[in-house]
Amino acid sequence: MAAINILETTGLTKVYGGISANKNVDFQLASGKITALIGPNGAGKSTFVGMVSGWIEATMGRVMFDGKDVSHLPAHKRIQLGIAYTFQITSVFSGLLVHENVALAARRTFDGKASAFEEKVHAALVRVGLDDRATQIAGDLSYGHQRLLEIAMGLVQDPKLFILDEPTQGLAETEIANFIKLIMSLAGETTILLIEHNMKVVMEAADFITVLDHGQILATGTPTQISNNSAVQAAYLGKSDA
Repeated sequence: MAAINILETTGLTKVYGGISANKNVDFQLASGKITALIGPNGAGKSTFVGMVSGWIEATMGRVMFDGKDVSHLPAHKRIQLGIAYTFQITSVFSGLLVHENVALAARRTFDGKASAFEEKVHAALVRVGLDDRATQIAGDLSYGHQRLLEIAMGLVQDPKLFILDEPTQGLAETEIANFIKLIMSLAGETTILLIEHNMKVVMEAADFITVLDHGQILATGTPTQISNNSAVQAAYLGKSDA
């Protein structure tokens, strides 16, 4: 049976001053799977996910999420519908406690009892391995732990779609290995769209891969299909920044 798509874009386009960052992108995201979005620097990956999440307004095209047309909804409305997004650069509140960061994120979508709220925050911290650092100032965490905190801030919102933009950037090898285990454990609980340059992460974690080049989709397939695709090898996999 074919996978059900939780997200679809049709003709998604972004033009800056006459230059297209993305042009006519038709994209489908399989529900409950990990899909990696890869491509050379400047391929339009961050612009594309910005349009999907509502942080960037599309010039034209449509975004369907969970059966709803969200093309003209702002980011906070899409968050309420179940889209969580972590940025390339860490966006934690550095002056607040680790626990307070996750609690602030949880309030975006939670409307239950206080006791359940605290349990939810704690569970998110346990999931990423930061429960023992709950009372630490977020800005005092290592870079790797700040990235994990961002993931906890996303998970606590119970997202239907979790977009991770360059999550392993700046991480040590041991941190990357733990990250792979973490996101693979989330598959099925949520749908993950992973924007990533580290091909080890992509090939080990992703169920499907979409390759962007010059703002357009070059190829889509399984990791094996993509690694054997000559057009992808020429455009991306053979490049030193991959």
